[in-house]
Amino acid sequence: MHPNVMAVIEAGRRIGLEVVPKEFQESTRTAAEAAEAIGVEPAQIVKSLIFMIDDRPVIALVSGDKRLDEAKLAAAAGGLRCRRPGADEVRSATGFPVGGVPPFGHAVAMPAFVEQTLLAHDVVWAAAGTPHVNFAIDPRRLAAAVKAVTADLAAT
Repeated sequence: MHPNVMAVIEAGRRIGLEVVPKEFQESTRTAAEAAEAIGVEPAQIVKSLIFMIDDRPVIALVSGDKRLDEAKLAAAAGGLRCRRPGADEVRSATGFPVGGVPPFGHAVAMPAFVEQTLLAHDVVWAAAGTPHVNFAIDPRRLAAAVKAVTADLAAT
């Protein structure tokens, strides 16, 4: 098993979640690719998005069928400026590559926010450390485990 996946399993244990990884032959790097490979609707894919709010990293857990509104995220995080970091910044903050960023277990502790529509599903799928491995989880359990603030983060 890939070391990144092992790290996600262990991080899940530390916050009371059992991570059962499933590897896919097809890429699951994007929400559309993940939905196709897994056989679910894009709305059931968790996009674990890293943004910099006033130069500090935060994670937004967003449904795969939604686009994040950066101004809404900045407001929810109590900041003024929101920017998308580069791939190197994402890896530095999380320890994982873009397309494989899990919702927890990051190199740097960061506040978490969840887009409210993600919670409407019974099961969602999140990245488990690589662009080919994902795991299923109840989104409410995930949000509670990462102490995510629920907010309207979707672009209209």
